[in-house]
Amino acid sequence: MAVATVTSKGQVTIPSQVRRELGLKPGSQIDFVLTDHGSYEIIPSVASIRELKGVVPSPKTPVTLEDMDAAIADSSIARFLR
Repeated sequence: MAVATVTSKGQVTIPSQVRRELGLKPGSQIDFVLTDHGSYEIIPSVASIRELKGVVPSPKTPVTLEDMDAAIADSSIARFLR
């Protein structure tokens, strides 16, 4: 179990193992969510769509609408779209 100490200013250094597991980087924001049991969960804030630009590389070859339709038809979700 990872442990941290609260400073007199209310600051906490998140242990490196926890930062790695949560994918936290300098500047990351986290949400403190109160659970039904009265404890808190620490959850990394979701990045805005603009911050995600460039995360997924462009396909090597263009994807046609037919390719997309075929992929949807092959997926298990297709049964819900009919």
